[in-house]
Amino acid sequence: MVEPKTHRLGPIVLAADVLPRHGWSFLLAAFLSIGLMIFISVGQTYVLNVNLGIPDSEQGGITSRLIVWTELVALTLFIPAGVLIDRVSRRFIYALGFLFLAITYAVYPFADSLSDLYLYRCTIYALGFVAITAALSTVLVDYPAEPSRGKLVAMVGFLCGLGVAVIQGFSAIPPLLVQRGMSELQAGQAMHMVVAGLCVGAALLVATQLKPGLPARPRQRPTPREVFVGGFTEARNPRVLLAYSAAFIARGDQAVNAFFLTLWGTLAGKAAGLDAAEALAAATLTMFVPAQIAALLWAPILGPFLDRFDRVTALAICMVLAAIGNLALLLLGDPRASYGIWFFILLGIGQISVFLAAQSLIGQEAPVDRRGAVLGAFNVAGAIGILLIVLVGGPLFDAIDPRAPFVVVGVVNVLLFFASLYVRVKAPQKAVARTVAAEGSVGG
Repeated sequence: MVEPKTHRLGPIVLAADVLPRHGWSFLLAAFLSIGLMIFISVGQTYVLNVNLGIPDSEQGGITSRLIVWTELVALTLFIPAGVLIDRVSRRFIYALGFLFLAITYAVYPFADSLSDLYLYRCTIYALGFVAITAALSTVLVDYPAEPSRGKLVAMVGFLCGLGVAVIQGFSAIPPLLVQRGMSELQAGQAMHMVVAGLCVGAALLVATQLKPGLPARPRQRPTPREVFVGGFTEARNPRVLLAYSAAFIARGDQAVNAFFLTLWGTLAGKAAGLDAAEALAAATLTMFVPAQIAALLWAPILGPFLDRFDRVTALAICMVLAAIGNLALLLLGDPRASYGIWFFILLGIGQISVFLAAQSLIGQEAPVDRRGAVLGAFNVAGAIGILLIVLVGGPLFDAIDPRAPFVVVGVVNVLLFFASLYVRVKAPQKAVARTVAAEGSVGG
């Protein structure tokens, strides 16, 4: 039997039948994906301050409730999205997600009430968020050969971090436009339109350049019911269950960083006398962006480590890094202090470490014919993480201290470190075939 031809993407060996152009297109899509999704944190903070004039003391709770309701909707959609990805097309769902984001950013800056924000975020944005998250995770599992999985996960993590840093930098647009005579409201609308256009371009990219088709041949595909329940039944594997738990905290950590770090800095800037646009831009560029730059520089260092060691062992070490990054903020009183950048660097390194380790572990353990469903369950766990951590962290942010949500995440990091040690002993890694062709035919 002739083995399918394989290709390389630099040092990364691709799965059978994945062409280099598919790989390069996916890397560009990854660069755009997380940044475009997380930009909602910039847009939301801007709208709360400029459009709606919400008092500072209420913004943490409102932000928390908006995230919670979005995640509740997402929880109902991740498994159906996984079924569609396994039965229809990776790239169709991916493109659809970007189009939903484009619509979100086209309408968001015209909100004139909290009801508008709830409507836009919990319907249009939630659909885009679920579609992109599910498709990105599934294609990331599809495209590498097993020996290169950690390297591709790290490269995608690097590009996601770079994309977040670049796209969050669009928060500098409103102050520039205000200086040229625009009102703060008009400047915010212009910023959102730029991002909406970028979403449309991303939709065209994934719709035309990712690999068409599905990974399993028609006669091998499970029934829709098997796909639907597959993600949950796979949790009987302790290593899969641990990966789901890691997704819980990795996504919760991302949400805390994206929303509460920016909000903390914005409120501190306003307290120091800056207007809303200046405070948001300063918080984004001096707090959130350094964390993301640290994450993207750390990702390629982490990638070879993930491929070299048992992935549960790697996850345990990454939990320690994340705990240090989150709990260290207890030592930072003023987020605008010059030395604060070191804390944000630790925060970024910890956050990306757990995210990449979780992706690497689930990528190794997910069966080929049920990847969409398993990744759907993985994303459900992440959505629950966002939901619970934000539900607890939002009120703590307002009532106790802006650092409280980070402390909650850090405590969970410590607990999952011990869980990782337990799984490492009780469920050691099975022998993994190190042949490039082992992945079989893979589609996008």
